[in-house]
Amino acid sequence: MSGALPLPSVADLTIELMLISGLSGYESRVAAAIAGHLDTLGLTHSTDRLGNLACTIAGDPDRPSVMVFTHMDQLGFVVRKIEDNGMIRLERLGGVPERALAAQAVVLCTAQGDLPAVIANKSHHATTPDEKYKVLPYADLYVDGGFATKAQARAAGVNIGTPVTYLPRAITLANGRIAGTSIDDRAGCAALLKLAEARARSTAPAPTVHFVWSVQEEYNLRGVLPAATACAPDIALQIDLLLACDTPDMETRGDVTLGGGAGISMYSFHGRGTLNGVIPHPALVRLFEDAAQSADLPLQRSAHTGALTDLSYIQFMGTQGVACLDVGFPMRYSHSALEVVDPADLHALVTLLDTAICAISPHMALAR
Repeated sequence: MSGALPLPSVADLTIELMLISGLSGYESRVAAAIAGHLDTLGLTHSTDRLGNLACTIAGDPDRPSVMVFTHMDQLGFVVRKIEDNGMIRLERLGGVPERALAAQAVVLCTAQGDLPAVIANKSHHATTPDEKYKVLPYADLYVDGGFATKAQARAAGVNIGTPVTYLPRAITLANGRIAGTSIDDRAGCAALLKLAEARARSTAPAPTVHFVWSVQEEYNLRGVLPAATACAPDIALQIDLLLACDTPDMETRGDVTLGGGAGISMYSFHGRGTLNGVIPHPALVRLFEDAAQSADLPLQRSAHTGALTDLSYIQFMGTQGVACLDVGFPMRYSHSALEVVDPADLHALVTLLDTAICAISPHMALAR
């Protein structure tokens, strides 16, 4: 590892991964890019049958073992039907907001290559007064890929079940902030790579750390479970977004601000058909509070109904359960085609995680 080249910055890694389509269940291209960076670091890695990518840096066996993970997949669609005139109907995969879909650019990810297309938006000059303010259900929308017939679409590689994502984009805003597709959770993937780099270069005593880039989080939140079973950690730390609340439409939801640093979730609950969430382990809350103070970093706190991560299922694993904490970065406009993140928050997140992991001692008590 001593002679390994340094990885790109967390901002550059985030942009690189944002520009790769990787719908839930079709994460292989994202995994390949991440695996390439692990090769650069000289870290051995493996994948399981679902596609979870994992590597382990062995440490002090007397300290509680840690799994740090984040998901590679993104939400999107699969092709449901191809009309005779070549237009394409979609089935939603994941929590896609219908009010953000009309007129979006998308990519049809076929075995013959990625094909650009657009989700149609009825011509303004032909809309009735009632239609102008109506959000169409996704099942009523259609995609125009330029095909004149079903046969043309099929010949181009489009078929029932073909993955469809937002057109990958990355836009640099003022103050170095980044807007674009699948920041959730390619920013987490980038941060985890930088954490692996920091741990691989360190000689300080630390616990064994398992790094996992997981699959199918946006689909059913359970894709990580085989990897978690294989790692059997004492502690699980999940990296994902924290809802930024510093825009006019979010100001009553909390105090998390973009550019305000990394944070932890003090409460999550889905509340929409899935009775699950995470109440963090108090020892891990104290660990991260102390780590933030030690590293002279701010520590934001989030508490939300409507949010859920795959950590929710890991906490119930094994005979004693797993001590869990969601750790994250502020992000605006979640699940839209143009999310926004501040790379400074990602850099702070890497430092916070590294500091906290190094502070895990053999005497850390996890029993409740």
